[in-house]
Amino acid sequence: MSDTLSAPDAESAYAALRAALQGTLHGAVSPYLIGIHSGGAWVARRLHRELGLTTPLGLLSSAFHRDDYGQRVGRGLPADLKASELPLEIDGAHLVLVDDILFTGRTVRAALNELFDYGRPARVELAVLIDRGGRELPIEARYCGVRAPLAPPRNYVLAQDDADRFSLRIE
Repeated sequence: MSDTLSAPDAESAYAALRAALQGTLHGAVSPYLIGIHSGGAWVARRLHRELGLTTPLGLLSSAFHRDDYGQRVGRGLPADLKASELPLEIDGAHLVLVDDILFTGRTVRAALNELFDYGRPARVELAVLIDRGGRELPIEARYCGVRAPLAPPRNYVLAQDDADRFSLRIE
């Protein structure tokens, strides 16, 4: 059986996501971007820079709030585990949580739990580069670069080169 499945163009998805966020991030109430490590942080950093945002950029680790944390600890934590960096007041803030690929919704749930450890935001919206479908939790992205369903056991893998350009492959 030949595999003719191809990944969407990551740069096109990024351009669509940036366009969707353009008006929202420069409105009367400028929300803070918070990227989920690691792919969401890549996307959030680039959006923050290219959109010329002056609000602080937040970076968030969802590792310790994941529902599979106990299973992962037995295998050891990743060497490149990043800490959350939130140089902003969470209480009462309007936040846009940025992730690379939305699948089951479990990473977003864990990220929300981490955010609420820092305070209670007024609003949290979700922006994703790719929505691959397959939700297990009632989580939906308000801003999405591309919807590209992909059935398990395959996965999208996002990469970033030295020029901050994104590429996507299917494993």
